[in-house]
Amino acid sequence: MTSLTLVAHALTPALRGLVLGGDAEPDPAGVDAARELKIDADEVYAGPETAALRTAAALGLTPVVVPALRDRQYGEWSGRELEELLAASPEAVAAWLDRPHTAPPGGETENDVITRVADWLRDLTQADSSESAGSFGEAGRADSRGQDGEADAAGPIGSRGQTERRTVAAVVHPAVVRAAVLYVLDAPAESLRHVDVRPLSIVRLSAHTGTWSLTFG
Repeated sequence: MTSLTLVAHALTPALRGLVLGGDAEPDPAGVDAARELKIDADEVYAGPETAALRTAAALGLTPVVVPALRDRQYGEWSGRELEELLAASPEAVAAWLDRPHTAPPGGETENDVITRVADWLRDLTQADSSESAGSFGEAGRADSRGQDGEADAAGPIGSRGQTERRTVAAVVHPAVVRAAVLYVLDAPAESLRHVDVRPLSIVRLSAHTGTWSLTFG
């Protein structure tokens, strides 16, 4: 079983000002707030954004940077304020906001983001499945050596059995957290407006037999 904790990085001027894309530094207050959170994991990943890496450091984590966990790419609109874009190209931007399955010029659709995040989540479960398969193989060999058909309690079943939990954390842009939630719920890209991920939000997922679920409590 894999438990994944997704942490949205600290607030940035870009998030506050509705600037699309870019690589802004996080607010000092947000970094300080991150230091109050406690995240424990065996494996830690992060998106490539400065805010994600600074937030991870504030959490006391040393992540592996994963390009697939980057923010949505906005192409020609990257680094521009939404209000500015609406003033310059009101029809094109309004149509894009209404239809998130479309892409800004040279950028990604929401479905593109969901797909690459989903691929990363599948990679996590495949690694988990391979490890479990190895454990079951070891358990089978231990069982064949035991007496009366019972496995040795001190053998691989006891040390790496089916109940072993793999803990993973990822510090990412809020848009990546949202994409993961949409994927796990099998929700369409149009549902993104109903998933509001605030800075330093924490979302927990769990995977068992290759299927991801939201985890509460």
